[in-house]
Amino acid sequence: VAGTHLLFLPSLNALLNALSAIALVVGFCFIRAKQISRQRMAMFIAFIFSALFLVTYITNHALHGDMRFQGQGFVRVAYFPLLISHIGLSVLALPMILITFFLSLTGRFPAHRRLARFTFPIWLYVSVTGVIVYLMLAAYR
Repeated sequence: VAGTHLLFLPSLNALLNALSAIALVVGFCFIRAKQISRQRMAMFIAFIFSALFLVTYITNHALHGDMRFQGQGFVRVAYFPLLISHIGLSVLALPMILITFFLSLTGRFPAHRRLARFTFPIWLYVSVTGVIVYLMLAAYR
């Protein structure tokens, strides 16, 4: 869409990542407390926030392309490994999240639990590092 500038999208992406991370931690606390219905709701909310993030992220990149990191020195050295791990794990997280949800929705709880032990920390890492990457980009515009 030529001439469309939705400049709020990066901030919205960071907010959606942060909300997803919060919902994930809440869901983790609920499952530890054996409050399964609340855990399911929290994880569903995290899923919705992450799905909305994916839509707004793709929209932002389709409209505006990539943003170059302008930081120099140590912060630049710290930024790129963080970004690379974030991107790599986000690619891994998406199918893991979908499969983990599928296993839960189809009642395959032992398999769901086994996979969720890996999915949860990766999903949380991706959500948190997404916010950190945004903050680092915003600080060095």
